Amino acid sequence: MTNANDSLEGDRLTIQNAGLPPYRRGIHEGMYKQKLWTMRQYAGFTNPRKTNKRFRELLDSGQTGLSVAFDLPTQLGLDSDDSLSRGEVGRVGVPIDSINDMRVLFEGINLTKVSTSMTINAPATTMLALYVAYADEQGIDRAKLRGTVQNDILKEYIARGLYIFPPEESTKLTTDLMKWSKDNVPKWNTLSVSGYHLREAGCTAAQEIALTLSNALFYVRSAINCGLKIDDFAPRISFFFASHNNLIEEVCKFRAARELWHRLIMDEFSPSNPKSSQLRFHTQTSGVTLTAQQPMNNTVRVAYQALSAILGGTQSLHTNSFDEALGLPTEESAKLALRTQQIIAYETGITDFIDPLGGSPIIENTTDELIQNAKQIINSIESSGGAMEGVKSGLQQSMIHESAWQHLSDVESCKELVVGVNTKLDSAAVLDEGMVLDSNEEINIVNRLEEIRTNRNEEEVKRLLSSLEEACSNGENVMDPLIGALKAEATVGEVNGVFRKLFGTWMAPSGV
Repeated sequence: MTNANDSLEGDRLTIQNAGLPPYRRGIHEGMYKQKLWTMRQYAGFTNPRKTNKRFRELLDSGQTGLSVAFDLPTQLGLDSDDSLSRGEVGRVGVPIDSINDMRVLFEGINLTKVSTSMTINAPATTMLALYVAYADEQGIDRAKLRGTVQNDILKEYIARGLYIFPPEESTKLTTDLMKWSKDNVPKWNTLSVSGYHLREAGCTAAQEIALTLSNALFYVRSAINCGLKIDDFAPRISFFFASHNNLIEEVCKFRAARELWHRLIMDEFSPSNPKSSQLRFHTQTSGVTLTAQQPMNNTVRVAYQALSAILGGTQSLHTNSFDEALGLPTEESAKLALRTQQIIAYETGITDFIDPLGGSPIIENTTDELIQNAKQIINSIESSGGAMEGVKSGLQQSMIHESAWQHLSDVESCKELVVGVNTKLDSAAVLDEGMVLDSNEEINIVNRLEEIRTNRNEEEVKRLLSSLEEACSNGENVMDPLIGALKAEATVGEVNGVFRKLFGTWMAPSGV
């Protein structure tokens, strides 16, 4: 066996097999020959009832995991009847105001049979607490719950903007969730460190690796500083990457990220559990590369992006629908996106091979270059004080702005060609309007929320919200009092109102 730090030689036969450190070829020995990736379709719109219907249709079509998209008010810890929520309720995801919405969202779905991914960050503790509260009602053993909560506040500060609380307080919520989950929901991925949103904002492939792993190092150090050991939580950290159009570069990006993460963890933390240094990741095809012009072309883009993720060894995959540049996907387009994954899995034959491109000089050289470039960026961030200090100074934000501007300039100058946008134009192309949302649905949601508040035990809600406030004030873990308040039908806005009162809010530098 060669040393993990040995460089590649000759015909590349010296690279380690899948399942062996440094995991360049994959974290499992048999990869897809033993088990296919989890097929997820990100969904959430209008109201919990309609989203539940979409979930069940996708499960019936062969989807193997749920991925919940929340609307903007929910992602900011606001109730649907908040004045700041007006016009955004149910627009880009499902609105969740209370445990009543969770009951409807997962009605008829056996939570012990599926894993559930929830793309939520600032109120991540709230959404996991709601999920657990609903599972408790159903009599489900918490130890059987499987899924992921994103819980990655750094990338919100850097690129996405859906944050609420200041850095230190946000980090406290992140680590509270990680510590509580260790003993209560041991199969739950407590953190999904996201490069996807950084890449969609404009960074390069090497920057996506570097910024994501730099953020992950911050979380690992924070968890250790609050009393956890590396093997207590690192096996339940997952990652989330984008897959863009440059097929070879994307395949190599995933391989490079896997190897670099292993080396970083081993060098600094020396875990005993091999899983602590394994980079497990979900991939989503790139929304930003989809075009409103000639939207059917997007089916081809998505297929190649999905192929890149699979050739790169992803554990989980979402394929975008061709009409997402126009609006929320229709039932037909969502099913076609799922069928794209199934065709690759069942008809192309690539799942019969482990890392089928491994050993190619082009693949291995490009992987090495990405590792080297990403490591240089990580070193630059570390020398500036680490990921959080970089965020406070706007370092990562500035880096992404510069890359995004360069990409835009390349497209506008036709240095980079985009079919249907700056080449092979079709003046006769007609844009489909995509799914049309019912503008009256927001009124119905607000009315239902008012009814819930009228019928609940208000004194019990106030008592449990006071218990949550006391736990926050005393620096205690918030998860148990949070679950208690939500079981009593306290709302998302109310529990996050407690956090706002004690933590305050914050504005991240733009980096411009």
